[in-house]
Amino acid sequence: MTETANTTSSYKASLKSLDTEEGIDLVFYRPIGYAWACLAKKLGVTPNAITIASIFLGIGAGIAFYYNNIWINVLGMFLLIWANSFDSADGQLARMTKQYSRIGRILDGVSGNLWFITIYLAICLRENVTSEFFSAHPWVIWVMAVVTGLCHAKQAAMADYYRQFHLYFLKGEEGSELDSTTALRATYAALPWKGNFMKKLTMWFYINYTANQEAFTPAMQALREALRRRFGNATAPQKFRDDFHRMSLPLMKYTNILSFNWRCIALFVSLFLRMPWLYFAFELVVLNVLLVYMVWRHERICRTLTNDLNNGKY
Repeated sequence: MTETANTTSSYKASLKSLDTEEGIDLVFYRPIGYAWACLAKKLGVTPNAITIASIFLGIGAGIAFYYNNIWINVLGMFLLIWANSFDSADGQLARMTKQYSRIGRILDGVSGNLWFITIYLAICLRENVTSEFFSAHPWVIWVMAVVTGLCHAKQAAMADYYRQFHLYFLKGEEGSELDSTTALRATYAALPWKGNFMKKLTMWFYINYTANQEAFTPAMQALREALRRRFGNATAPQKFRDDFHRMSLPLMKYTNILSFNWRCIALFVSLFLRMPWLYFAFELVVLNVLLVYMVWRHERICRTLTNDLNNGKY
């Protein structure tokens, strides 16, 4: 096999799945992330170290968005793009080197939250200084930020959950990071606090995160239970997996819109317009409507497949 073929094969192996990859990622972030991952592999840098570096870059971007100066804002845009290329690289490096860990998955989620917490704070502080309306009514922008932040967390969590569920049936357990609170709580209970304080603490937060995902998807949980009753720990038959893939694939574009890239575009547009509060409006209106539609569609798919299972189709 030629060196070019080896590189191409290694690059493809660093991707989760073409089903769940967003177009902008494939064209821009994944190639850059792969280059960072290859460099990190040569230098012995771990995925978690790259994630931590992305936190500082993302926080720096948020600070730059505070200033009502377009050139400083452009610097912040560059830092945010750089941070997201690292966010791509850490996952690609983990897949290339088989350095998977639940701590890494949690840290990856924390990094994005810290970026956007900083960005939200910067927008609020900036609007309270530069906007006549928000200067007169400072509480409005802070309420918008809190509500938007809660919605953002739910949107990102559900998008991630649906991608992992899709990957579970596409690539199997090893190709997915789908978890269940039952298994997580058993692991948590078996882990002693002594010598494992941070691991135990992060697991507690992750269990609650997963429990919130499950509470929002009752039909999905009913389908998972029906599969357990029918097949136990065995893999679902190929016919079921093919049917799920066919029905789930059209929804992957919505999970991608609810992820980073389209948020980033909306944020940058609002900054160029000198009205960063518009970013909050985009998340509150456009992305929430998309979230509700995505959940409704996915729950309907799960109910259909559960009925088919119970009726002996598979």
